[in-house]
Amino acid sequence: MSSQDGMNYAPKGKPSPVVEKGEFPIAATRLDHGHINGQCNGLVEAGAELRYVYDPDPAKIEAFCQRFPGVKPVENEDQILNDPEIKLVAAAAIPNERGPLGLRVMDAGKDYFTDKTPFTTFDQLEAARKKTAETGRKYMVYFSERLHVECAMFAGDLIDQGAIGRAFQVVGFGPHRIGDPSKRPDWFYKKEQYGGILTDIGSHQCEQFLHYTGATDGNVNSARVANFNHPDYPEFEDFGEASLVGENGASFYFRVDWFTPDGLSAWGDGRTFIFGTKGFIELRKYVDIANDRKGDQLYLVNEEGEQRMDVSGKVGYPFFGKLIIDCLNRTEDAMTQEHAFKAAELCLKAQDYADKNR
Repeated sequence: MSSQDGMNYAPKGKPSPVVEKGEFPIAATRLDHGHINGQCNGLVEAGAELRYVYDPDPAKIEAFCQRFPGVKPVENEDQILNDPEIKLVAAAAIPNERGPLGLRVMDAGKDYFTDKTPFTTFDQLEAARKKTAETGRKYMVYFSERLHVECAMFAGDLIDQGAIGRAFQVVGFGPHRIGDPSKRPDWFYKKEQYGGILTDIGSHQCEQFLHYTGATDGNVNSARVANFNHPDYPEFEDFGEASLVGENGASFYFRVDWFTPDGLSAWGDGRTFIFGTKGFIELRKYVDIANDRKGDQLYLVNEEGEQRMDVSGKVGYPFFGKLIIDCLNRTEDAMTQEHAFKAAELCLKAQDYADKNR
């Protein structure tokens, strides 16, 4: 895992199985984005048995099998969908294909775990909402910038404990490194396929806003996107920002971009600020610039004083174990279905606002 390569960033934690060996067989398909490695890392560490993998590209299959020894390649996706023992399918398809794939997975009686962004259109979102209600299956989303970041997970615990009082504002920064543009896949630059920057990497930000403030809905105040420095790719958006307000009065501003300089030791200086009635939290997720270069730094200031907490290796990634238990017990401890769908809805609304006012 390279901390300089965001597309293939796949954190590894300590194995913390919540099930016995063979109790939760899963499969992976559609390896279009490197996040599939992080998705599977988290599930395997929590005790899932990664049994099968499928992708039409043999090179992707070979690389995946090297990373996950013992997984069996299959000839087509139907072999996964028709296997009654497979309980969950993890996938990182091209963004505009994630929604339709999820419908097929749920129709096959399996839970679905997709990379973000889960949808590129409102129609896909509504179709998934109907299908989860019809089948009772889960459509879960890998919002890795919270779920696979220890300081981001710990921040939620602190807020739940009342460390900063009521959280009333979140400000999020999600810069990314594009690297050599020619090495990115074609779909990365086609708006219909990747959905726009606010739909894509902005989805992480919307999910965190809902989680930290407890908001269950929101409205877009403003949003914009731009292509400042990639004229060879006219459909590409290298910058986006938006402002929202939740139904509970909490406010939210975020910005995302593809301008991480080569001199930064990580793929992006991801930061989140959470302001509450009794204090505030700052998260430095991947790097603490010009310092010790470690990520997972949490800064807490409240009535008791100032604290800097290095939580790397101390919190783990509990989402994945909770997701497995949820799939087995049909509970919603890891993340509610409505939360996942609402985060997707908000980023789609922000993108739609920006597109209409560009």
